[in-house]
Amino acid sequence: MADSAAATPDAWRQLASLTVAVLLVGPGRKIAGANPAAEQFFGQSLRRINGRRLFDLVRFDEPRLVDRAGDTESPLSARDAWATIPGVGRRRLDVTMGPVIDAPEWQVVTIQDASAAEALGEDRGSADDAVLRAPEILAHEIKNPLAGIRGAAQLLGRKVGEKDRALTSLIADEVDRIAKLIDEMQTLSRRTAAPVAPCNLHEAVRRARAVIDAAGKAPRIEEEFDPSLPPVLGSADALVQVLINLLSNAAEACGARPDPRIVVRTRFSSGLQLHALGDGKPVRLPIELRVSDNGPGVDPAMRDHIFEPFVTSKKSGQGLGLALVRKLVHDMNGRITHEREDLPRAVGGGWTHFRIHLPLAQEPRRAGRSKAA
Repeated sequence: MADSAAATPDAWRQLASLTVAVLLVGPGRKIAGANPAAEQFFGQSLRRINGRRLFDLVRFDEPRLVDRAGDTESPLSARDAWATIPGVGRRRLDVTMGPVIDAPEWQVVTIQDASAAEALGEDRGSADDAVLRAPEILAHEIKNPLAGIRGAAQLLGRKVGEKDRALTSLIADEVDRIAKLIDEMQTLSRRTAAPVAPCNLHEAVRRARAVIDAAGKAPRIEEEFDPSLPPVLGSADALVQVLINLLSNAAEACGARPDPRIVVRTRFSSGLQLHALGDGKPVRLPIELRVSDNGPGVDPAMRDHIFEPFVTSKKSGQGLGLALVRKLVHDMNGRITHEREDLPRAVGGGWTHFRIHLPLAQEPRRAGRSKAA
């Protein structure tokens, strides 16, 4: 009997094992296939990518590159080509395009983030990292006042009644969480992500809600939870920080409406599978957390750049919140996307959705074949 383990993997399994994004592009420059690394790169599932035009997903700065790519019969290789990825931001890419043998107008396209080449021992040096290293520089100046705030909260907790003591405990707990988060942010400059562990997603939501509610400015937050969800693999403190940012933004976005609404929803969402950069094993992201608000949404001209540093529509904003959110989610092997659902005014005027997809803490075991008696 032949040893099945020695069989050569088929072509698709080989492509699926690559950590480089690979696209199959057909006539009209429409995407007809993508490996898991491409799903990771675009932060979208194959179902969402399929059928879309390549240059709608990758908008190169250099027009000559697009013109040269128009020759589907000739191979093309470009290094350090700047492009905008909607929903992701500007990136410096290494791109190859090659014709498929005996298939006119079909191409195989590979895309690699040149600025994320630390896996090859190169210094990333991207603008995003430079911005997110600010907490390392300011850690001493930030953590000293935090210690004073914590001490004051503890002192106040001894003088107030039982009813108000919960608020002083919340202050002390949040100071501890922020201080710990600053410590973890310092490790980002060393390209070390915060450690992950099984997390209860609903507990993280409620911790974030407690912080938002304590501020007293947010509208009521509605919960649509799937109570059957298992633990996710992530950082509990980072998840709380992500949710505080998203809920604060939602509260500010819809605060001026006569009927402000914020909805937090959790559910299973199969179909999205990514590749981890380390060992190349597929990472499934079946858990979806969605934060939605019925505010007017982001200016359409800015929607493709909202996760980039210094991009903001707020008069007093620094434009770092969503850049940090995206970084924290990516460090948990998750993905975050933004979507605007415009509706007629008669039915509410539309919704803004931020969707986070996360991995399970433990992959479910597949049923194996029963052994013969």
